[in-house]
Amino acid sequence: MRRSHTSPGGPKRSSLARLGRLARLFGPGLVTGAADDDPSGILTYSQSGAQFGTGQLWTAVVMLPFLIAVQEMSARIALVTNQGIATTLRKHYSKPVLYVIVLLLLAANTINLGADLGAMADSAHLLLPVPNAIYVLVFATTAIVLEVFISYRRYAPLLKVLALSLFAYVLTGLIATHDWGTVIRASFLPHIQFDYQFLMIFVGVFGTTISPYCFFWQASEELEERRAGNLGRGGLQALLSTMQRDTSIGMFASEIATWFIIETTAVVLYAHGIRDISTSAQAAQALEPLVASFHYAGVVSKVLFASGVIGTGALAIPIFAATSSYALCELLEWKEGLDLKPRQAPGFYWIMLGGTAVGVLENYVRVNPIKMLIYTAVINGIVAVPVILMLILIANNKRIMGDRASGVWSNIGSLATLLVMTLSGGLMMYTFWRK
Repeated sequence: MRRSHTSPGGPKRSSLARLGRLARLFGPGLVTGAADDDPSGILTYSQSGAQFGTGQLWTAVVMLPFLIAVQEMSARIALVTNQGIATTLRKHYSKPVLYVIVLLLLAANTINLGADLGAMADSAHLLLPVPNAIYVLVFATTAIVLEVFISYRRYAPLLKVLALSLFAYVLTGLIATHDWGTVIRASFLPHIQFDYQFLMIFVGVFGTTISPYCFFWQASEELEERRAGNLGRGGLQALLSTMQRDTSIGMFASEIATWFIIETTAVVLYAHGIRDISTSAQAAQALEPLVASFHYAGVVSKVLFASGVIGTGALAIPIFAATSSYALCELLEWKEGLDLKPRQAPGFYWIMLGGTAVGVLENYVRVNPIKMLIYTAVINGIVAVPVILMLILIANNKRIMGDRASGVWSNIGSLATLLVMTLSGGLMMYTFWRK
């Protein structure tokens, strides 16, 4: 009988190897999906639930195929061309188009970064009443240190773990909801109001979910992971299959979180007469049913809420800064990449530092950080339209994509996304001027 040979610690190493393979399965798509539910997303979805109850709950269902279509298209462009989106634009389209897209991305990212820093500071203030300005500096500095001094491969697993902070909304929704029939109907029967407030939040919900920074980020990180060998050693078809699976899982997880945030705030805040969220303390009340049996339920709910906002903000802020840097470096043909040392790509890191510094300065303008997040989501909803249009043109250009150009289903999903976001943005502006 042949004896098996096992090295010391074999079972332990085998378990670690399985965990490593599992972590690699959830790659850029999962990180992008988690970053999609950043503080701007949490507060915009919360405002939707508080202001309109379950009236916009159906958007989480409708957005899922849209989100998968656009993110898959962005990642496919990167893997097929083996270059970032901005580089592809520079090589195949006119310079003015590239300048407009990159300028819109930089503006949206910087505003979003500053708003997220403000929301993180406001949430941390619930736990310890330190001036928000100090919190903003601490969070911004931490984000920069992570990106500059720790390689992407080392802190990427941490980003994946931070996504779990949104699970509190899932638990709260399951506990607080009693009329599931109404909730399910609201999820599949669209309700639309043709007034400015409804359309503004609608555009914000779409904009904070289908955001330009997510397109550029996933495209860039697919390339980072490919260079690092984390996507496997197969050919292009194997890489695309892995990406499609990862993207679908990541976007599904993102929309589950979106659905539960809207649903939870609808059954907790809207049902109790809270129609407008202007402070983090108000938003935190949505989680109180989860901890109702605790003696200090209000304090515990604030801890959970602050953890979610700070956790997702820590995930998103480095992504905003890096995405702007990827796009601008590709425009200027500078070296770029989170796996490069600062001395290897100084311009890349200086752009990240500059974008974060501008985001910090935004918080010294006296604007309510919660309202700023919602306005930021609306800006993303408007900026996303021309970016999606260019992605569709690239993905259908056989000179660029060869036989990997978009098929029927990809085009249906991406064109439907473009149509809905264009119409909703146009209607929002029309109702604003008619007010």
